[in-house]
Amino acid sequence: MTVKDEFEIFLVAAPGTEAGLLAELKALNFTNPTLVNGGVTVAGTWREVWRANLESRVAARVLVRIGSFHVGQLSQLDKLSRKFAWANFLRKDEPVSVEVTCRKSRIYHAGAAAQRIETALREEFGVAISAQAKVSIKARIEKDRCTISIDTTGESLHKRGHKEAIGKAPMRENLAAYFLRECCFNGIEPVLDPMCGSGTFVIEAAEMACGLKPGRGRKFAFEHLPSFDPDEWRRMQSSPAGPNATSQFFGSDRDAGAIRMSIGNAERSGVASLIAFQKQAISNLAAPAGEPGLVIINPPYGTRLSDKKPLVALYAALGQTLLTKFQGWRVGLVTTEKSLAMATGLAFTSVAAPINHGGLRVILYQTGPLA
Repeated sequence: MTVKDEFEIFLVAAPGTEAGLLAELKALNFTNPTLVNGGVTVAGTWREVWRANLESRVAARVLVRIGSFHVGQLSQLDKLSRKFAWANFLRKDEPVSVEVTCRKSRIYHAGAAAQRIETALREEFGVAISAQAKVSIKARIEKDRCTISIDTTGESLHKRGHKEAIGKAPMRENLAAYFLRECCFNGIEPVLDPMCGSGTFVIEAAEMACGLKPGRGRKFAFEHLPSFDPDEWRRMQSSPAGPNATSQFFGSDRDAGAIRMSIGNAERSGVASLIAFQKQAISNLAAPAGEPGLVIINPPYGTRLSDKKPLVALYAALGQTLLTKFQGWRVGLVTTEKSLAMATGLAFTSVAAPINHGGLRVILYQTGPLA
């Protein structure tokens, strides 16, 4: 197997973000991006696999589909798994793990199916099986069709590598990128988050404005495959990042610990010089000097009905501050409850479909420029 061989590459999306991922991949000029259940497929070589991991901000992980076959019984799965050309894709000195899902198939026991594939890998190919392996085989058996994929990502793509410090209920980086894209962030306008937590929104916005590649500072599972070319990968990592940002970014929070976390995360990301962080309550918030831009905010939600009552006052105070001090700015508000969004008194022009975030269904509410 060489880097010139082409595959179907499947980029997994967080539920609800599939269309945003499709738009991103079109903008990144991937070949034939196609919306499918759970994500987007593109066509490409191993180099495109590496590029997808390096450049996609919205995807959660990247799978390479390396083969498929019809299978109706566990005995068939055992036989065909033993004949599969594992040597084209895996190294014998790298342990692997196996994960199987079954849907609408005569083979319905995922554990038994995984056992058959593991035995074939161990006995026919000679590779060790380990739950802690860096390389993971994903087998999906649907309607008696078994599709074999390799997870080329490893840890989820939202882990950019710089956020060592996190607060409570942190926004995942890939969801932050999705919401920024949904708010039509263009990279040349200021962005402000008045409840910045660990700084995810403003750090992600600053990186986008600079053209920094989100996967530039982390390790990937594909580095443990025989197709990996370290020299080519270094060239891809070191290729020009893009334009230098001209915008300024602002993060504030009433919690001093959150500000310390944000500053550290921004420094590790390399964008600290572009972001002004400040310990500040919502009541003291004021629009920065200069052209208006985007206020994007992920306030507390409350998990029980009783939790939400005191939050109404917080949302109302936030809305009042934005309406009186942020004329010309657009607002993107992420929350779980329509009642909380409405408590701001803001006139929302767009309400997005719910997105799963940490087991909660969150919704992006957007305004036009505030009058």
